[in-house]
Amino acid sequence: MSLTRTPAKRLYDIAHARAGDKGNRLNIAVIPYDDEDYPLLCTQLTEARVLACFVHRGATKVTRYELANLPALNFVIDDVLEGGVNGSLGLDGHGKSLSFLLLSLSVMETL
Repeated sequence: MSLTRTPAKRLYDIAHARAGDKGNRLNIAVIPYDDEDYPLLCTQLTEARVLACFVHRGATKVTRYELANLPALNFVIDDVLEGGVNGSLGLDGHGKSLSFLLLSLSVMETL
């Protein structure tokens, strides 16, 4: 049996996100629009892939929490806010816009 892959689409086509911060740590929840897409998120949004998305901002660690009853994924990303809201010279010290950086990742469904 061969697997067929559909063309890649952006994560924002199938999910939305909510971001928050605590010090130099960013928290991003990713919630699929359709509950049936939750397994796809679990498969493709690994800690390593999310870390690779934020490493250019100094991120050192990502911890993923699966919230299957919601369904949603919650990512805690360490050292990504340039010191946090009180220490960062960046325009978005709270990291609110960084959720869209994560949502820009491509995802591919396997049929």
